[in-house]
Amino acid sequence: FGCISAVSRLYLGSISARDLDEALRRRLEKRIYIPLPEPADIRTLLGINLKDVQLDASVCLDALAERLAGFSPADVTNLCREAAMMPMRRAIKGLRHDEIRRLKREDTDTPLCQDDIEQSLLRINKTVSESDLGRFEEWLKEFGST
Repeated sequence: FGCISAVSRLYLGSISARDLDEALRRRLEKRIYIPLPEPADIRTLLGINLKDVQLDASVCLDALAERLAGFSPADVTNLCREAAMMPMRRAIKGLRHDEIRRLKREDTDTPLCQDDIEQSLLRINKTVSESDLGRFEEWLKEFGST
């Protein structure tokens, strides 16, 4: 006869881990702090988020990843979404509603350029502050597992 093993795991992610109820915190076997991504990880996130976006030769994802130090994965995703819309915004800028409807795919299918990313960086900011990071580090010292 075989043994059937049912293993259940709960993964709970929280940005404000200090606010977790003490009783719940005691029941969590492992409490792990996951730091913000390193540039190599950000480069991977950029590749995933922009995989279906045509990129101009002016775009260097490696250099962009370095500039995004301190961005969370959600921040990187938001930046990519914003940037991906920029070619369309460029194509329809100044057009009337009826002119936009008459546009052909080739009129709007332009590559994402470095200037699009620069414009997006003006709109999207990192959401994790240095003080947030300090609070997370303190939480790790007080409640974390190694």
